[in-house]
Amino acid sequence: MSELHFVDVCAGAGGLSLGLEDAGFEPVLLLDKQPVTCDTLRMNRPAWQIVETDLLDFSPSRHEEVYDVDLLSAGLPRVRSGTSTARADTEAETRLLEATLYLVHSVQPRALMIENVPGLANAPTFEPMREFIRRELEHLDYQFRWFILNAADFGVPQDRKQGLLVALKRPFFDAFRPPEPAVGERMSVGRALRRSMAMRGWRDADRWAAQALSVAPTLVGGSDRRGGADLGPTGTRKAWARMGVDGSTVADDVPDSDFVWDPENGRLGMVRLTTDQAALLQGFPPDWGFAGKKTARYRQIGHASPPPVGKALGLAIRAALTAPEGSLTGGYTSTP
Repeated sequence: MSELHFVDVCAGAGGLSLGLEDAGFEPVLLLDKQPVTCDTLRMNRPAWQIVETDLLDFSPSRHEEVYDVDLLSAGLPRVRSGTSTARADTEAETRLLEATLYLVHSVQPRALMIENVPGLANAPTFEPMREFIRRELEHLDYQFRWFILNAADFGVPQDRKQGLLVALKRPFFDAFRPPEPAVGERMSVGRALRRSMAMRGWRDADRWAAQALSVAPTLVGGSDRRGGADLGPTGTRKAWARMGVDGSTVADDVPDSDFVWDPENGRLGMVRLTTDQAALLQGFPPDWGFAGKKTARYRQIGHASPPPVGKALGLAIRAALTAPEGSLTGGYTSTP
């Protein structure tokens, strides 16, 4: 494949970037403000240029290589509707979204991809944000499409819906098609984790896997202001409990041969997941490591965008950017 280049802002642990790399894109710069996530990126890809700074403080004029890129990608912190939360709680996320659009003004990439909550794509409460984005992109001569993807449709063993915006300069937009589901049968938690559960000789690994037949509920990274790592809020933990998993904490290691799995005995009889297993449920390859202590590792994983979804999006954007000129017919409108 011919090489295309991208910049990834709010790159986190590298889920989007890894997927785009698999789709044939080469990063010229990754940006994130968290030292531990930057350590993760450097550990896995020493050759990548990692800039450790806040997007709000980033000056593209100091990095001239960003001015000639095919794609600007942004897996931004999850925005929240101002109707359901106080303005102070939404301001930081909204400012990052706005900063991404202002960066488009400066960088003028051929394509833009923003990944966020599903509601950003179609919920009425987010209409003011979508209207702001529409005005900015149309002023810059981009056409765009909002849509929602579920990671479970791309081989990720997790029910994880993502709101996506893909915008392209007008000459490329008509060739863009959102990714279609890549798998016919979704991968279950048991199938994804059976081998790792048996690594220390746990005798009930097969029995546990045989009943863990659904995909995982959405992994939630949580806030740095919270306490330790867990698999999500109360409803999510109940879903895990139905699979015999204690979702209130994250384990240091998988069960050994002496562990007795007895979910009817409450939390003590349930198995717990490790950060490595959480990474598998996000679609990360086994050799992708995470820096920091357990809670920091889990939060990076929970906040990440699954690499298989990033790859599917990258391939779809690549197809549009490299389509023969004569194939640019029809296409989508800029409405959700």
